[in-house]
Amino acid sequence: MSDIIDVEPVDKERAQSLKTIGWVSYILHLIVAVGAVLPATQPGVALLIVALVIDLVKKSDAEGTWQASHFSWRIRTVIWAAVLYLVTLPLWLLFFVPGWIAWGLISIWFLYRIVKGMVRMNASQPMPD
Repeated sequence: MSDIIDVEPVDKERAQSLKTIGWVSYILHLIVAVGAVLPATQPGVALLIVALVIDLVKKSDAEGTWQASHFSWRIRTVIWAAVLYLVTLPLWLLFFVPGWIAWGLISIWFLYRIVKGMVRMNASQPMPD
């Protein structure tokens, strides 16, 4: 009977590892999101890039699990936020106040998505498509 391999602990280890990676990524995103909402607390784009690289590299490890949706959620959130910031950049250059309002709304949306993901990750629930 020593030839029987117990697969369950490996799956639990994989799930825990993916959850730990997910938490690290969400926390990095959260730091950036809070920094984007609060003036004069910009932690820098470097943390966001680190979190994005983590998600891109580890996404394939999560395939077939409920956690895969969290990797996609974070990646889509960063891409959409970047696109929205770039599209509204001319507002900063031409009209300060509309640019400030647009970026404030984008930052709040970004923060909302990160917090929503964290809440669902904590409950071990996948993200909606």
